[in-house]
Amino acid sequence: MPDKKIGIVGATGFTGSELVRILTHHTGVEISFITSESRKGEKFSDVHPFFQGIADQKLISVEDIDGFDPDLVFLALPHGVSMDYVKRFKDKAFKIIDLSGDFRLDSPETYEAWYNKDHTFREGFEDAVYGIPELFREDIKKAPLVANPGCYPTSAILGLAPLIAHGLISSNPIIIDSKSGVTGAGVKSKPVNHFSSVNDNFKAYGLKKHRHSIEIQNTLDRISGKDNLIQFTPHLLPVDRGILSTMYLQPERPMTEAELQEIYETFYRNASFIRLREGMPAIKQVRGTNYCDIHTAYDERTNTIIVISVIDNLVKGAAGQAVQNMNLMFGWAEDTGLNQIPMQP
Repeated sequence: MPDKKIGIVGATGFTGSELVRILTHHTGVEISFITSESRKGEKFSDVHPFFQGIADQKLISVEDIDGFDPDLVFLALPHGVSMDYVKRFKDKAFKIIDLSGDFRLDSPETYEAWYNKDHTFREGFEDAVYGIPELFREDIKKAPLVANPGCYPTSAILGLAPLIAHGLISSNPIIIDSKSGVTGAGVKSKPVNHFSSVNDNFKAYGLKKHRHSIEIQNTLDRISGKDNLIQFTPHLLPVDRGILSTMYLQPERPMTEAELQEIYETFYRNASFIRLREGMPAIKQVRGTNYCDIHTAYDERTNTIIVISVIDNLVKGAAGQAVQNMNLMFGWAEDTGLNQIPMQP
């Protein structure tokens, strides 16, 4: 029998559906409720038909969750909306994993500057723990509120952390070039993710001002104990899911590729979802999984370290990492319920 009851607030987006896909076969939990204000009364499989016969649970309003007594609630809600629910649930006994950006940054002031909106629950920053398990495992175990990282930041931070932690690279600036599939833009239709805009096309966006820049920078500052400067440029790929980030770094001293490999192997020796690749990683090689595949190289000609990191933006970049965080919060093995094999082709 499952040990814990969980709830999902927000069912209609990609993140909500990925949570259900992963948690349906998780041996430790029972999905007690799934909410949707716009589709309440319908079945979850009415919203996401590929769940027919698998997850036909009736959607309820968040107003009706009081009798369910969950142990943990996932907030699969947009930025600017989640904070109101964290405030609403602040005196509840259950733990919260928030998949929005509302508590990822170092202060409400930083949030307001980069998200261009007021933060309505500033006290939440006192309890929130940034949820990259490979870096902040012990903090996550004790947290009442976990801020699940963004998808681009997950790929970049995991690729950079070993070098940043050891002070091996110059931080002025760190150049990050990232490409994502269109599901990163969310489920709602908008001009940027229309088929006619994405198909047979490739473009950059958010130049100089993308909000994930400061999320990456905040986290690298914390890891290194000093200020870092991030130059982050995202791009939109004509694919449905996956992120590939390429990072160009100037080392503080010359190094060999063997030394670089050893640094990463030592840093991630206890990280079951980090795979260090000898060849070039590709997004299809992590599709549908919680893996982050990383390749490192050192170019003697230009004295440049090149790091390539790939993830599935909906799994390691969102729902899978959230389940990994939940496992830590309940004292379970991190890979519980997350042992999917990549889908290729």
